[in-house]
Order: sequence, then structure tokens, then C-alpha cells
Amino acid sequence: MRTGARRRMGVEERRQQLIGVALDLFSRRSPDEVSIDEIASAAGISRPLVYHYFPGKLSLYEAALTRAADDLANRFAEPREGPFGARLLRITHRFFDFVDAHGPGFSALMRGSPAVGSSRTNALIDGVRQAAYVQILSHLDVDDAPPARLELVVRSWISLAESTALVWLDGRRIPRRELEIQLVHDFAALAAVSAAQDEEMADLLRGMLAEEPANGPFSDLAGLLVTLGRG
Repeated sequence: MRTGARRRMGVEERRQQLIGVALDLFSRRSPDEVSIDEIASAAGISRPLVYHYFPGKLSLYEAALTRAADDLANRFAEPREGPFGARLLRITHRFFDFVDAHGPGFSALMRGSPAVGSSRTNALIDGVRQAAYVQILSHLDVDDAPPARLELVVRSWISLAESTALVWLDGRRIPRRELEIQLVHDFAALAAVSAAQDEEMADLLRGMLAEEPANGPFSDLAGLLVTLGRG
């Protein structure tokens, strides 16, 4: 009786294994730098067998990206309980968890490396952005068509979060926790600028601040601005 024999995987099980292996490699290095041979070696199978399940590296990358996109979108889900500032801070922390774990792949994706330039990958990225947008609106108790200025604030903040993560990945010169708090402050600042020009946004901002505790991130920002003004 042989021992240590390799168990034969079913088709879907093998596909999922290859997606997991590819996602791990793409998380550590840019997709342009990862070869099919490396993926095959890491999975313990031959190069031709990889092509049996996926027609090429782009197809495998898209499958890995789909899994990663679902993971990232789920990180914006948060119970609608407690102050908005604290909720947004927890969401931002989970976003940076993802960026931290998938740095090179995240950077290549957002900067548009040749390996990821397809309509499919662009659609997945847009899907994550839309999921984040819908989640944040839900936390503001806006479930229908939002005011134009609110849409601008939320979409601008999502873009800012992406840009902030990319800058952080280039050397990680600013402590991650500081950037998480800064992004929450950025949201409040964007909302305040908009509220100064629009009464509907002003009402929404008042509602956000009404629930904010003295030690919350929005209160922290107000204290910092007062200190700065006195300085």
C-alpha cells in the first residue's frame, strides 16, 4: 500500500487551488513579474495542466482578481450601529488590511500595468468602487438617489483612499494608523466644505456630528483645527 500519494483534485477544486496560488503570488509581486511556470510550480502541477484550466495568465489573473474584488468589497460592509466616524474608521482599517496583504498586486492594478489592462478587470475595479459607494451612503441613511454634492463627496473620498494607499505603499513612510485616521478626517473635511455651500449637505453634516462622541475621530479633527487656529 503506497503512502504519501497525491490526491487527485476535481476540476473545480483544482481551479480554486490555482486561483488561490495565483492570488498569493500576485499579492507579493506585480502580475507582470509572475510567470505561468511559477504558478504551476507553486501549485505542484505542470505548465500544460495550468493551461488546461485557464487559457492564459490574464484569464487566471482575472479569476484571482474576481476573488480579491469580492474580498475587498466585503470589507466595506459594517453594521449600521454607533457613530458614523467610528464606523468609517473601522472600514478604513479593513481597507488598509487588504492593501497591506496585496500590496504589489493592488499597486499594479490601480496604476494599470500591461498584465491587468482589460475591460473585465476595469469592470471589477469599478464594481468594488460602486460597492464602497453604496455602503457609505447606507451609513449616512441615504438609500435612494443622493444629492449631487453628496455623491461628489463620497466618490472623491473613495478616489482619495485609493491614492493614499498607493502613496503609502511607496515606502510606507507614514504610519498606517495615522493615515487611517487622516482619511476619516478627510471625509469630514470634504463634507464640511460642501456643507458650507449647500443647506442639504449642512443638515447631513449636523446629523453626522450629533452622534459623534468627544473622543471620536470627527471630534478629534475639530480639536486639532481649533489648536491650529490658536497656534
